[in-house]
Amino acid sequence: MEQKIKTLKHEMHEVLTDNILSYWMNKMIDPINGGFYGRITGEEVLMPEADKGAILNARILWTFSAAYRLLGKEEYLETATRAKKYLIDYFYDPEYGGLYWCLDYKGDPIDTKKQIYALGFAIYGLSEYNRATGDEDALLWATRLFDTIEKYSFDAVKNGYCEALTQQWEEIADMRLSAKDANERKTMNTHLHILEPYTNLYRVWKDERLKKQLRNLIVLFVEKILDEKTAHLNLFFDDDWNNKYNIVSYGHDIEASWLIHEAALELGDEELLKRVEPLVIRIADAASEGYTPTKGMIYEKNMDTNHTDADRHWWVQAEAVVGYLNIYQHFGNEDALEKAIDCWAFAKERLLDRENGEWFWSIRADDTINKEDDKAGFWKCPYHNGRMCMEVIERFSKEEI
Repeated sequence: MEQKIKTLKHEMHEVLTDNILSYWMNKMIDPINGGFYGRITGEEVLMPEADKGAILNARILWTFSAAYRLLGKEEYLETATRAKKYLIDYFYDPEYGGLYWCLDYKGDPIDTKKQIYALGFAIYGLSEYNRATGDEDALLWATRLFDTIEKYSFDAVKNGYCEALTQQWEEIADMRLSAKDANERKTMNTHLHILEPYTNLYRVWKDERLKKQLRNLIVLFVEKILDEKTAHLNLFFDDDWNNKYNIVSYGHDIEASWLIHEAALELGDEELLKRVEPLVIRIADAASEGYTPTKGMIYEKNMDTNHTDADRHWWVQAEAVVGYLNIYQHFGNEDALEKAIDCWAFAKERLLDRENGEWFWSIRADDTINKEDDKAGFWKCPYHNGRMCMEVIERFSKEEI
């Protein structure tokens, strides 16, 4: 097992530095209009006039901040600082607070709605920048965005966080995160990506209100979002937490298993941790329904229609590696380690673009490479696969690279 982990860590370090981070530094920095380009197609065509999304910028900020913290290379700090500056100078709304959802390629706002998911990722990136550098300005911006989410999005009556609001923080008709999502007021995905940044912010800012809300988020996953019978996470809810769609997202299940565990560990509440840890194992086991030996983890299944989307997305494989490694690391499950290694072998063999860098979006159900979706773009960021590499490096730091 030690040799397997040592090999895994060595490969992750190589892919992180040579395949992922180098791609974003060499191909996505916009020297003319600032920040980063909005898109490179699946066929490796740069689209310099593509819109710039808040999610992409915030995820770049997190990725390069974390890479600098772990590896200490100045070029990673320079890229993270570029992302921080662009986020604050262009995405932050100076009049109403929060972040614009989308800018044009010159940096002018074109979609000013306040998607809470985006604010969460900005907190994630800014808190990591502070964690890596000690920069108090980044922490100030992160805590300001925390206050904004709590002021406008938190439902103090029915609990949880709403999806989106207008630029002026009023109700909005279309709350969807993307075209494939249901137009519901509360979602698992947004709650997961508030839990994630609140955990990271708590690492550097031991605020009592943050501690309370982080604990509340963990309990929400246990009591409202988790399906007690299946151990899958329900995805879309109305304002009263009624589940609206019977869809299983295997990637979100395995990702949530380790993010919920991480939050509970960081919180340090032993009673809550004892409640959460058996569920963490159950969620990872439920996610394994989508795991296919030697072929990675499939995307999702509609339990009402029985339709399965068997594409193997880049981000799902990355989260499967981390989720299974978490089960091995904390609970000694060697079968989980083998699943992590197997998912990594599939990703390494099929998803990595060794010629151009980065990863393809997915391998389709028919086993062909999906080059129709982006290599880099609004949703295709260095965060999932980059984080996978860094989680392996950091979790098993005693092993020499």
